[in-house]
Amino acid sequence: MAQAHEVKYEDALKRLERIVQDLDGSELDLEARLKKFEEGTKLARLLLKKLDQAKKRVEVLVKHNVGEPTAVPLDDEPLDASDDSASA
Repeated sequence: MAQAHEVKYEDALKRLERIVQDLDGSELDLEARLKKFEEGTKLARLLLKKLDQAKKRVEVLVKHNVGEPTAVPLDDEPLDASDDSASA
């Protein structure tokens, strides 16, 4: 497998899906299953990390009272332009 920062999310997800299929439907011996499981858990961690990074990059633009756009993290609720207490 390539370095973690080089792997595209979609490619890692496809590989993880293949691993799950292999574990579900094959006659692998215990050692082969453990290796697949280990690779799958590494991929799952990588995918979660990439999702977390993407989530942090996503921002919602909200109009402030003065009309200037302000970047707000996705988890935060948008400010209500009619509510003056929102800026406190």
